Amino acid sequence: MNTTILRRVASIVAIALALGSQGLAQTAEQRGFAGSIHDYTAALDANGPWHIAGEWSVRLKGDSGRGDFWATLTMARAESATREHHTHHITLRDGHVTLLANGFRISGSAVITGNGNLAGFSGSPIDVELTGGNAVPFSNLSLTFGGTAVNHFGAQALHGVVTEQR
Repeated sequence: MNTTILRRVASIVAIALALGSQGLAQTAEQRGFAGSIHDYTAALDANGPWHIAGEWSVRLKGDSGRGDFWATLTMARAESATREHHTHHITLRDGHVTLLANGFRISGSAVITGNGNLAGFSGSPIDVELTGGNAVPFSNLSLTFGGTAVNHFGAQALHGVVTEQR
């Protein structure tokens, strides 16, 4: 009889430990999002606005208050005969995550390339906001550039959509 009680107590302890460690693993879980950007800049010069299109992804690093952002963007003149196509890769690692009423913001200095070369405005600050509403909590992305990157991308936010949550 003592053996039966001991086995039952051991089983309950094992289950409690398993459930407790599973709960800890879930709080440190990384969460990801991905989507696309299709937007236009303001007319930054006499040649008119740029059309900007590409894909992006975000990874939140559990409860650390940190997150990563990546984007691959193409830019082409929207209203000019010479389209001036070029590409940018934007990477923000270990950005600071701030909770918003309807989502979150990741802020930090980004590494930015132009056609595969480090851009002169690399290191500029960026803000990435993922927001939504009561039906779709994370539906919208806005990407805002600061520093010298404003001269190339403009000061207004670029807008995109969330297409995937992981």
